[in-house]
Amino acid sequence: MSASPGSEAGRRWRDAAPELIIAAIGVAAAALAGGAVSGWPGVVVVAAAAAVLALLVLRAALPRSAAQTSRRAKDKKQARAIFGYGQRRFIVSTSLSSRPLYESDLRPVLEHILAARLAEGHGVNLYTEPEAARRAFCRTRADESLWPWIDPGQAINADERSRQRHGVPRQTLARLITRLEQL
Repeated sequence: MSASPGSEAGRRWRDAAPELIIAAIGVAAAALAGGAVSGWPGVVVVAAAAAVLALLVLRAALPRSAAQTSRRAKDKKQARAIFGYGQRRFIVSTSLSSRPLYESDLRPVLEHILAARLAEGHGVNLYTEPEAARRAFCRTRADESLWPWIDPGQAINADERSRQRHGVPRQTLARLITRLEQL
């Protein structure tokens, strides 16, 4: 035969009797000290503080309901897998050997980054002010050699893409990314 929930709670209170007696003695001593120092207002302040403290202890000590536990489990932040990382890595590595993939997938991403960096840092619109964008991007001759790889006006059309065999050189891509970071 199982014990009823009421008898279980009563047993827990009986088990905690020594701690409750010590707490009651502590509150009574504090109330007497408060009364001795400042009279009835001191007793009231000690009683109020003891009541608030008791409520906080009870709130922490009481078990949570199943509904609260499941709600908190749903609300808890969970680590999420990084989606798209493998695809992006594939696009970058394939762009090194395939010009059509560079032109169709990686170049638009790099152009978007360039447009954002120019707009934020230089107040230049890549698409409406291409010469100002070129001046902001190209500080050295090495930068000028990178410009055709990212300039929206020099993007290769689909027919010409299919004829290109080699993708963007690894060193060029590394320099291009470094220059975008510096911009």
